[in-house]
Amino acid sequence: MKNLRIAIGQINTTVGGLEGNSNKILSCMKEAASKDVDLIAFPELSITGYPPEDLLLKPHFIKENIKCLKNISQAAGDTIAIVGFVDEKEGDIYNSAAVMRDKKITYVYHKMHLPNYGVFDEKRYFKPGAGNRLIKIKDYSFVVNICEDIWAEARVFKKVDFLINISASPYHIDKIKERERVIGGKAKRLKMPIVYCNLIGGQDELVFDGRSALFGKDGSVIVQAKAFEEDLLIFDLGPATGQKKSHSKNKPISKHEEIYSGLTLGLKDYVRKNNFNKVVLGLSGGIDSALVACIAVDALGRGNVLTISMPSRYSSVETQKDAKIIAGNLGVKFHEISIDDIFGAYLKTLSLHFKGSGLSIAEENIQARIRGNILMAFSNKFGYLALNTGNKSETSAGYCTLYGDMAGGFSVIKDAPKRLVYELAGYRNKREAKDIIPRSVFNRAPTAELRPNQKDQDTLPPYDFLDKVIELYVEKNKGFDEIVKGIGHKEIVKKTLNMIDRSEYKRRQAPPGVKITPMAFGKDRRMPITNKFTPS
Repeated sequence: MKNLRIAIGQINTTVGGLEGNSNKILSCMKEAASKDVDLIAFPELSITGYPPEDLLLKPHFIKENIKCLKNISQAAGDTIAIVGFVDEKEGDIYNSAAVMRDKKITYVYHKMHLPNYGVFDEKRYFKPGAGNRLIKIKDYSFVVNICEDIWAEARVFKKVDFLINISASPYHIDKIKERERVIGGKAKRLKMPIVYCNLIGGQDELVFDGRSALFGKDGSVIVQAKAFEEDLLIFDLGPATGQKKSHSKNKPISKHEEIYSGLTLGLKDYVRKNNFNKVVLGLSGGIDSALVACIAVDALGRGNVLTISMPSRYSSVETQKDAKIIAGNLGVKFHEISIDDIFGAYLKTLSLHFKGSGLSIAEENIQARIRGNILMAFSNKFGYLALNTGNKSETSAGYCTLYGDMAGGFSVIKDAPKRLVYELAGYRNKREAKDIIPRSVFNRAPTAELRPNQKDQDTLPPYDFLDKVIELYVEKNKGFDEIVKGIGHKEIVKKTLNMIDRSEYKRRQAPPGVKITPMAFGKDRRMPITNKFTPS
């Protein structure tokens, strides 16, 4: 048996961008043919983009996607191409893979196992398939399946030489290791190589990391595509593939590089795919906005990022100074707009109605809302996308202001707990080999600076403790007793859980943001706003 040359077209698709997605597929097919590739595979639903959600309820969308598939098949020559699309049979639709060659669609596989948990909702749209078929190429036989089918018990026939899985597997922390463990284990158990093709790119809250790979029959990763980048991976598969321990030439990346890359790609694609060019954000001199500014520059380029400092009478000299330093280090445009006169006008206007009530959270929130208004004014005037800089710890506990610091079109670090924000900021400095974010920002106690000498811990538990509670309660669905048993402090845990539950109405009105944890707010976690259940 001679070696078989295989390519994986790890492309960045856009949901609904049927023509653009088709052009990417055709471009890869042309390049693969020029390099004597025998077979090329593309990701799950590569024509429609993933996940197409309720576009799948539009019959004309299904028809257009099938039309695109037929056009692609006309470009198929000697190289077999496997393309993800939506098939339609007698009024039902299927998550499908088309196998094409010599200008013909020779076989269509329908996904059998439809995920219906977390961010997945495939049973809402698709019917499950009933089986697959052995496909011949040269001296080899192989089978095709789609994403979840490989996580479930894969059905294979006798005398199969390898398996191809096309996928759209979204990223979260440690997902890459989990995926390699599952697929590698499957390859070892089936005693056959597995060609794994994954999607890359950002789609609303989701980001796909790629890392397509050839797994040897011993379960090892033989060769692997890039992480968070488009790639055309070409390799030779032969009878001895995976019999000896092999390793990918693609170097592993650290946890923080992985997360930072995911956030950067998620922001870049959200901006690009929604037809924005530039972004604006409030730069306070704190750690959250500093990290978001760094990510924005890396995603879009310094010339496309505008930062605005909006000090009030409670803003310290130190934070204002740090905001200027960060903007200067990043080389971005920087405006300073004092909100004090506007705040004074609010207080004067409301003085008669607020008389005798003293200062409270109402006056604090006015400042946050003034800042939100200014950011949105720049967004409307110049077409900038306003970036929200809130983190997961704050939004979990409701330590944020509706129509104020929650304003914005996209929330970059929405799913990043406070501890992780500090770690990612440290990683960004280390990568640059200089303090883009000054050490004073790391050393200063977190504060919203909405009243004299305010600190976040005046209202919240210490962030280390809060983030542990969030991990256990939100991400792992642990109950009150389990959490207390694990970390103690019964009364503080009770107070924190109540804060989390009471803040669901705020989170429901928050902008979308990149999912990086196994359980993000939004599609992952769908809690009722009106809810009388108490966890303690």
